Amino acid sequence: MRILPVLCALLLLMLQGVTGLSPARASAQECERRGGFCSHRSCPPGIGRIGLCSEQEFCCRMRWYP
Repeated sequence: MRILPVLCALLLLMLQGVTGLSPARASAQECERRGGFCSHRSCPPGIGRIGLCSEQEFCCRMRWYP
């Protein structure tokens, strides 16, 4: 039973590389294609960060995007 948390942690680490689960460095066009917008320094309250547009801009999108 002690190995179960370790296996769960390993599974999560492996899934981080899957597209959509990790913030990917992308352009503004890629951010807009994913239904987001670029925001300087941080995303507004209630809006989640889904990636990066540049070194100082985050790609933001509403959490419950269809």
